[in-house]
Amino acid sequence: MRDTLPAALLTRAARFLHDPGISVVREAALLTATGAVHAMHDPTEGGVATGLREMLETADVGAVLEEDALPIYPETRAICAALGLNPLGLIASGALLAAVAPQDAERMAATLERAGIPATLVGTVHEEPDIVLRSATGVRPLPTFPRDEITRLFG
Repeated sequence: MRDTLPAALLTRAARFLHDPGISVVREAALLTATGAVHAMHDPTEGGVATGLREMLETADVGAVLEEDALPIYPETRAICAALGLNPLGLIASGALLAAVAPQDAERMAATLERAGIPATLVGTVHEEPDIVLRSATGVRPLPTFPRDEITRLFG
């Protein structure tokens, strides 16, 4: 991989442990102080797709997730492409998934942004149990990952 990816990209990715970091305690505290949080999940193991699925299935609801809204660092995309991994099933330390009431979503995201914490609204929840990704190319089911993509790589 060191031969196929620029050294600067790998250096930036190596810093992710500390910047942005892997703790979500501050983010969770800000959200709970700002409004009604229905659910939160730290998708460290299993990635964003697994974390979203666990949250939604636990609540017996589904969702339409905007694939292009899911924040994935360019470094992550490049490394995943080089290794044949799907970033949605990749360890996601430092991410926090939160389900909030629709009327509170913009305000809660703005609170995080004012605190210097990037926040993105990625979808809407609905009563039907299907969980789909919507993109410019259409709608498809949210992929499932029997194990984290990192463990698959080393398995």
